[in-house]
Amino acid sequence: MLIRVDPGSGVAIYDQIAASVRAQVARGVLSPGDRLPAARELAQALDVNIHTVLRAYQDLRDEGLIDLRRGRGAVVTDAAAGGAPLLDAVRALVAEARREGVGPQSLISLIREEYPS
Repeated sequence: MLIRVDPGSGVAIYDQIAASVRAQVARGVLSPGDRLPAARELAQALDVNIHTVLRAYQDLRDEGLIDLRRGRGAVVTDAAAGGAPLLDAVRALVAEARREGVGPQSLISLIREEYPS
């Protein structure tokens, strides 16, 4: 599992970490039962504060994507198993956008309009 962050990005580091885990689950790189790196290890590897990693893990836990247990660490839940159909739908959407000449930023804007925060 590879998690990268861009400190110069306008996106919070914890959001980048959580997004990276979500993407890996959606792509099938991470499956139910897989363990994420210990928060301390990931913080050291990314050169970020441990609380930043813990915030990302807590957000993922609140979404039901991972289970956090003391002594067991962060484990991907069964909720991750349903990602394949969504990934297929996203790929189809991107392919259709390309056929229609819709650029990435326009597509993202359309998605944000339909799925507000």
